[in-house]
Amino acid sequence: MKIGFLALSGLRAHDPKLLELGLTLPGVRERGKVLSSLPSLGLLYLASCTPPGHELHYFEAEGDGREPAEIYSCDLVAINTFSAQVFEAYAVADRLRNAGVRVAMGGLHVSVLPDEALAHADHVFLGEGERTWPTAVNAIARGSTQRVWNAADFPPLDLRSLPVPRYDLLANRPYSRFPVQTTRGCPWRCDFCASNVMLQEPYRKRPVEDVVRDIQAIRQIRKRPFIEFADDNTFVDHAWGKELCRALIPLGVKWFTETDISVADDPELLRLMRQARCRQVLIGLESPERSALEGIELRANFKSRRSNTYIEALRRIQEQGITVNGCFILGLDRQTPAIFEQVLDFAMQVPLYDVQITVLTPFPGTPLYARLLREGRLLKPGRWDLCTLFDVNFVPKNMTVEQLQEGMYWLAEKLYNEDCLMRRRKPFLDQLWQQAERTEIISS
Repeated sequence: MKIGFLALSGLRAHDPKLLELGLTLPGVRERGKVLSSLPSLGLLYLASCTPPGHELHYFEAEGDGREPAEIYSCDLVAINTFSAQVFEAYAVADRLRNAGVRVAMGGLHVSVLPDEALAHADHVFLGEGERTWPTAVNAIARGSTQRVWNAADFPPLDLRSLPVPRYDLLANRPYSRFPVQTTRGCPWRCDFCASNVMLQEPYRKRPVEDVVRDIQAIRQIRKRPFIEFADDNTFVDHAWGKELCRALIPLGVKWFTETDISVADDPELLRLMRQARCRQVLIGLESPERSALEGIELRANFKSRRSNTYIEALRRIQEQGITVNGCFILGLDRQTPAIFEQVLDFAMQVPLYDVQITVLTPFPGTPLYARLLREGRLLKPGRWDLCTLFDVNFVPKNMTVEQLQEGMYWLAEKLYNEDCLMRRRKPFLDQLWQQAERTEIISS
């Protein structure tokens, strides 16, 4: 068979004022460009797990969400889905099927709402696709009409068995970053987080040598790649994290990852991260005030317990020459309209090199979605296209919808204008300059 893998990527938002801000504010533009320039690691893994004897092609949807014309020559097309993009994915799937192309869909959204996806796809994959895809492809090639392929019906996935993603399918596309996975899942269970809740898998770490192998494969197509570790929480296990960093040091590649605040507890780990050329860590802080964090992490109340360490921990990370992208969620139940100034003050006090602000988003399948639905607080149930992290689709508890929207506009304008960016970044850059001068003096 000729099999196509179709990626839909990039930021989504419907709020007209936020869209306007996104076009003008440098901080928003920067992260938007990064997200839109990442290939789909999930599809590259599926391609690598495809049995031999098939012709494989990687495609990306156009900026307007339409599929490239060449995809219609495929026998089977696999489409990745996220809630915010799922209606676009369904529209593409409908067009392909009307033209006689078989369509397979998987991903977090489809794993939660398979019946919805079955109205648009010939085959629906639930859970980790690497467990089901090889068997399914062979069966489909023989004419199987089985529609649902559930990872729960297959043996657990051993991450040591994962092959190298098919980076070679990316050809000469001008990506600025390449994704590599080092871990899957997160030990914490935040009520708003889609990935862990939907896949129902434990936190797992890949062999360090396999991570190195994947990076070397990327270097076959790009001499000096920037690596984005596609993890939810890379450095939960500090000992394993040190092993990873030691293996990365000789490679000399720059990289970015997501982790939690506990990375700051281990000075040796931070030093190794710096030596391994970590350029930035993204940390979900969610709120600068402890009361708002109470109970949002369902397993151990981790974020609330750690909130009083935030400022010093963030400073320790940045003192190592590693920038922090601090992420905040606006609209948590215990937040009031005072939260917008609190976030701004906190970002300036650290100061944070980068800041990401999002609106509390009820993704399908999460405890948050179930609770807000039960409480009658969802504004438009089923409007998955509003699951963008920027559009308000619920009634906040301690402010109005309008106050949340207007506060988001105000905070975005304050945080992301050129003056604020420079004020937040200048201390970090000055520190780097001073460290470089000291190093030069010592070496001379």
